[in-house]
Amino acid sequence: MEYVIGVDLGTSGTKTVLFSTDGQPIASKTIEYPLYQPQNGWAEQEPLDWWNAASKSMKEVIAKSGINPKDIKGIGISGQMHGLVMLDKAGNVLRRSIIWCDQRTAAECEEITSKVGAGRLIELTANPALTGFTASKILWVRNHEPEVYAKCAHILLPKDYVRYMLTGEFATEVSDASGMQLLDVPNRCWSDEVLSKLGIDKSLLAKVYESPEVTGKVSKQAAELCGVPEGTPVVGGAGDNAAAAVGTGTVQDGIAFTTLGTSGVVFAHTDKLSIDPKGRVHTFCCAVPGAWHVMGVTQAAGLSLKWFRDNFCDAEMVTAKGMGKDPYYLMDKQAEGIPIGAERLLYLPYLMGERTPHLDPDCRGAFIGLSAMHTRQHMLRAVMEGVVYSQRDSVEVLRGMGVKINDMLACGGGGTSPLWRQMLADVYGCPVKTVVSKEGPALGVAILAAVGTGIYGSVQEACKQVIKTNPAQNPIAENSKEYEKFYKMYTQLYPALKESYGKLAHL
Repeated sequence: MEYVIGVDLGTSGTKTVLFSTDGQPIASKTIEYPLYQPQNGWAEQEPLDWWNAASKSMKEVIAKSGINPKDIKGIGISGQMHGLVMLDKAGNVLRRSIIWCDQRTAAECEEITSKVGAGRLIELTANPALTGFTASKILWVRNHEPEVYAKCAHILLPKDYVRYMLTGEFATEVSDASGMQLLDVPNRCWSDEVLSKLGIDKSLLAKVYESPEVTGKVSKQAAELCGVPEGTPVVGGAGDNAAAAVGTGTVQDGIAFTTLGTSGVVFAHTDKLSIDPKGRVHTFCCAVPGAWHVMGVTQAAGLSLKWFRDNFCDAEMVTAKGMGKDPYYLMDKQAEGIPIGAERLLYLPYLMGERTPHLDPDCRGAFIGLSAMHTRQHMLRAVMEGVVYSQRDSVEVLRGMGVKINDMLACGGGGTSPLWRQMLADVYGCPVKTVVSKEGPALGVAILAAVGTGIYGSVQEACKQVIKTNPAQNPIAENSKEYEKFYKMYTQLYPALKESYGKLAHL
């Protein structure tokens, strides 16, 4: 039997999974590492922590599985996007990586917009200047740590640093590079215009590949650390969401997925380039060569429910522990007993500001319509519905851009809730499924490795063979009709409150 490895480099830890080439997980290992926050709003990690986690976890899954390492045909790497890794000429790390959730670069975003132009930036990079993206981090180091910037010879993304340590190659691929704000997303190459206007030397950047392409081979030194044979091919891999798309089979027009994790994502595949001129959603190159994905983000999706659980559901947490159940299971049962619309109670899930469709850091969460008749259970139902309405906002933007959505997959912790999935189906007006495999990004990049090494002819062919789905939950017509009334009311609330949010933020 032949095998492939998927390495998923996350923010809290790296998960490595060994798969058979038909997508069955054989062994897995997760190794965690710290996050450093030297100042409020800053977030950094040590690149060597990622490499140590990746190398040790690869060695452990191979040892645990008992397979012959010579049967491993390829490796794919997924990773947290947008992080900045700076190396000197010798390949040594110059400073901790400034990662995706760091918010220090507001001034640099203004600098980028000023130098490139707001409209032109969206035309070229498909996105407005955002603090999370890599370009503003590069400028921050240049502005605040010129001595570090002067020594910089190579700029890499987190997963691409692991690739460098594995292969000695400086390489990236289009899906992750799309989040740097330096890639010409329509043409899938570095943007000479953006680099010139920002004064960033193109030679600092890695060579760009398509996601299933072989980017290098495991070196002798890395082979000894990882237990993977020297010469094993390493493919481009993908950014975390693009990898999750492959791992769920979201690789052709009409298919999308909704992630109900801490944040919420609506992610749709499109063979035709589509960019929102208002910058409300992200357009990136996807892991399927020659195609793109469009993604809307809700900042506090599952976070809204976790916030409600932690502050108002002590009884459910105690009861669930005694029953050996997840508290969310009991919360689902309570919410089921409340009618659609929570008897005219609406919730705005803006606990952390919002990205899609409002792009407003000042907006905040709210219950609208609260009365003395409402109970904790009504509030719970309203929270779940409000998150779904916020996801519907993303769906509406995508549909307005001409992106087709016929089938929806549900992912993340919230996607395990049958009640939440039914809400999604009813509010979206389309079937909602889950995939059988729970390995997500790790499976996605393992599939890319199988394609890149010739086991499958294309990403679509591989997904057709490997990805299996559970039966769909279909929309219920009378539910959809009822939800539509409340969704229309929901869309009127942010415009009515926008000015107040701005004033409140500056009190």
